[in-house]
Amino acid sequence: MSRRIGTPHLHLRTTDSTNARARALAEGGAPHGTVVTAAEQSAGRGRQGRTWSAPPGSALLVSVLVRDPPELLPLVAAVAVAQTVGPDAQIKWPNDIHLDGRKVAGILAEGRPQEGWAVVGVGLNVAVDLADLPAELHDTAATMGLEPTDVADVREAFLGQLDAALALQSSALLDEWRLRDALAGQFVSWTGGTGVARGIDGAGRLVVDLPGGGHTALHAGEVHLGRPAG
Repeated sequence: MSRRIGTPHLHLRTTDSTNARARALAEGGAPHGTVVTAAEQSAGRGRQGRTWSAPPGSALLVSVLVRDPPELLPLVAAVAVAQTVGPDAQIKWPNDIHLDGRKVAGILAEGRPQEGWAVVGVGLNVAVDLADLPAELHDTAATMGLEPTDVADVREAFLGQLDAALALQSSALLDEWRLRDALAGQFVSWTGGTGVARGIDGAGRLVVDLPGGGHTALHAGEVHLGRPAG
């Protein structure tokens, strides 16, 4: 089966944000599957306005333009990245990828649904030496532990996995996501509540059993493992 994702491919030695470049290409009419990569980003962004830090040449920094994106695109991307990382990778809702409880990759999906496109941005620590990251990340970040020369192979593996995940029916996609659910059965807290995570529903929302009975479904936001202090 020929892959639809991966061409055209714009590679930049350095850029502000691969997502920003991919969005500009989308607005200019670039086709489905257009890929932007960079060896270094000066303004890489994660979810909720965070920055993404990685030494030059040590991480996969890639954004993919998806035309007519599925509603579950963030879950599609999470499954694809997890498959790329390997069998031990888990997904922390909604789409951070963890190894041994530490974050090895982040995903940011954004776009203009009314115009029929979205951009999926991925930052994956392929060959990052954790000692080179900011001190505040030393205890929370993970790496695949490969070499900088492996970044291109990891990129090709990811693009293939993304193409395959986009072809999945929703039920199969949700099954794949649930197999890697890092929060299932865990006590979690978020702004406004606490409870026990019970997986995701058909819309990709996190289902949480509440302490007083009943449950809720979270659409988005920050979720933390463990009970809050105090």
